[in-house]
Amino acid sequence: MIPALFLVVFFAWPVVAIMHRGFVDTTGAFDPGGTLAILMQPSVWSIAAFTVGQAAASTVLTLAVGLPIAWMLARVDIPGRTLLRVLVTVPFVLPTVVVGITFRALFAQDGPLGFLGLDGTVWAILIAHVFFNVAVVARTVGSVWAHLDPRAELAARTLGASPLRAWWTVTVPALRPAITSAAAVVFLFCATSFGVVLVLGGSRYRTLETEIYLQTVQVFDLRTAAALSLLQMATIAVAIAVATLSRPGRKQSMSLRPMTATSRKPQGTQWCGVAAVLALIGVVLVLPPVLLIIRSLRRRGEWSLEGYRLLFSARAGTNGFEAAALSIRTATDAAILALTMGVLAAIAVSRLQGRYAWIADGAILLPLGISAVTVGFGILITLGHLPGDLRRSALIVPIAQALIATPLVVRVVLPALRSVGEHLRDSAAILGASPARVWWSVDFPLVARSIAAAAGFAFVIALGEFGATSFLARASEPTLPVLIGRLIARPGVDNVSMALSGAVVLLALTAAVIAIVEVARIRDIGEF
Repeated sequence: MIPALFLVVFFAWPVVAIMHRGFVDTTGAFDPGGTLAILMQPSVWSIAAFTVGQAAASTVLTLAVGLPIAWMLARVDIPGRTLLRVLVTVPFVLPTVVVGITFRALFAQDGPLGFLGLDGTVWAILIAHVFFNVAVVARTVGSVWAHLDPRAELAARTLGASPLRAWWTVTVPALRPAITSAAAVVFLFCATSFGVVLVLGGSRYRTLETEIYLQTVQVFDLRTAAALSLLQMATIAVAIAVATLSRPGRKQSMSLRPMTATSRKPQGTQWCGVAAVLALIGVVLVLPPVLLIIRSLRRRGEWSLEGYRLLFSARAGTNGFEAAALSIRTATDAAILALTMGVLAAIAVSRLQGRYAWIADGAILLPLGISAVTVGFGILITLGHLPGDLRRSALIVPIAQALIATPLVVRVVLPALRSVGEHLRDSAAILGASPARVWWSVDFPLVARSIAAAAGFAFVIALGEFGATSFLARASEPTLPVLIGRLIARPGVDNVSMALSGAVVLLALTAAVIAIVEVARIRDIGEF
């Protein structure tokens, strides 16, 4: 009941308020015809078509890049696998504004990849989305792939099938639910992408997410913003339904778990595939952050730390140290809140069966499906009705960030809880242990690592959250991602240098936390 109440007050109520705002006119009268008129405008259909089109294209490209990486993480045993997992995972938890700034700096005319002519094109957005989301495919599909018994594919090879045919006829059907689920989640993230499109798209390319933000902040047309939110909710509901229906059930998940590891050292021609995948990881996932770091150290054609010096001074409008400290403090509060709600929700869902488990599983995904901008917008227009007006409280930003991080906590902890044998709980109960004692003595030791991993992921997700925070953060107290967003929107070499330096700081913080999680050898934390 505790996480349910949390979601009702801070998520469902704001979202319903947005829906209500979309169906009433300026006098407060119910007017669905006016909302329909807004949604039927050609400009709205153009924005909606671009939103769906770029999300679909990004999903296809992400699958093309992510599946080879998933194969290597699942089937290949080579030195440095922990480092590989870190390199694959870090882009997904980077702030979207950092990803946008990275590719804007790379594709700019004076940037390292300016010769490609991608600056200001839709390809810049698609490539940035691939960089950001490839971990979803690699970790989600890879975790299932690692649990498949390789003997079925070997049997097909023995009967004369080529490696490609054996993979297509044996492995792909077994992986299809995971691939479909990963594709739906990637589509969801690309359709609600905010920082990437805002930075790279400018005024030329607009999605429903960025248009909601512009209509609210710049045009102050709340009804149009609410109507666009309704359209976005309908689009995302389809992706959530696909992602939920595609997830393997409890029995299927248990049947995938092998008794022994399935990864093997490469042999013969497999080394060519390993080299190709490593090159792919280097170009797609490693090169952009490296070039960003180099770009942050270059100023007017010379090596300089001036951008960092200016960032951590009053020149940025707010001291960078203060913004970074506020980000860390806020992310810590959000991680504690998300971990509390997420673990309680995971315990509840792990006990459910059948359609109830399916409904609860989909409900938990909803905060990921509804845009952070919409949630922030809804919080602004609802929480003033609560005692004390939480909109003026320092807790409002951690609450919004926790809403976004909680589904990820559940996704990390829930598979571990479902893998705990019921016979262990039953034995403890027969011996007289109370339900709380059973949890503490049986479940917790087995899922402690997953909980620790969830805490790390919740922290970095909250640390880089930009959409809702840009709505809710006080103008005088921006978090580091909000400060970076403000700097990149201002003209001038100094502002660009400070924005790039801030992006590198966030990149370093994120990579450090993910490295700690991975070094702890947490397994299967990528099942989003």
